Amino acid sequence: MSHGLYLYGIFPDSNLDTSGLEGLDKQPVQTYSLDGFTFLYSEAQQERYLASRKNLLGHERVLEQAMHAGHRTLLPLQFGLIINDWNTVTTQLTQPYGTGLHRLFEKLNGKREVGVKVFWEQDSELQALLEENPTLKAQRDSLEGKTLGMDEVVSIGQAIERSLEARKQYIITLFRTVLNPLASEIVENDSLTESMIYNAAYLINWDAESHFGQQVEDLDQKFDGRLKIRYNNFTAPFNFAQMEQL
Repeated sequence: MSHGLYLYGIFPDSNLDTSGLEGLDKQPVQTYSLDGFTFLYSEAQQERYLASRKNLLGHERVLEQAMHAGHRTLLPLQFGLIINDWNTVTTQLTQPYGTGLHRLFEKLNGKREVGVKVFWEQDSELQALLEENPTLKAQRDSLEGKTLGMDEVVSIGQAIERSLEARKQYIITLFRTVLNPLASEIVENDSLTESMIYNAAYLINWDAESHFGQQVEDLDQKFDGRLKIRYNNFTAPFNFAQMEQL
């Protein structure tokens, strides 16, 4: 039983080949042209889709497979969007926001999104910091086995915290300095875990990915295994196709 139509993304009006493309609940992915746009959709088998890892990856996979098939310029839609009929899309999206959608397509034409997440081991960094800073290490060591006033404890703790933060900012600044000039737009997102110190998306020229990827590799080598870098070299441009940008 269908519960409406599940929408994945929008392409400039074109002949999209979706043969063999499988969407959520193993439904065949289809296209529908409306008001000068082509929508990627499948029959919804649920009234509402939970944002589970499986469903989120399924949503993204449809978009990425369409891009791999050569349909590079697309506006990914937010996960979980189900409509009852196409008239809803006309009245709520393409008519009021049509001009803005075309502007987004112009911005994304010939571009792709890549992502970089940087993680560090805070304990290892703290140890390295103290080894490189004998004065700070001596102050820290003085905490052990002695009765210190609260002011002294707080002061030493704050000095270590400031130095650790400066160390983190040095890494972040280096990534920005090397990678930001290669992108036409950058979005810095919140860190998702305590060990993640940098989380950024870059909009780059489609054919510039190999050079960008090499710069990420060079940064990784520069830190000689200290950092864990997750580089996603191919993703739908979720960070650069936001409706609030219309």
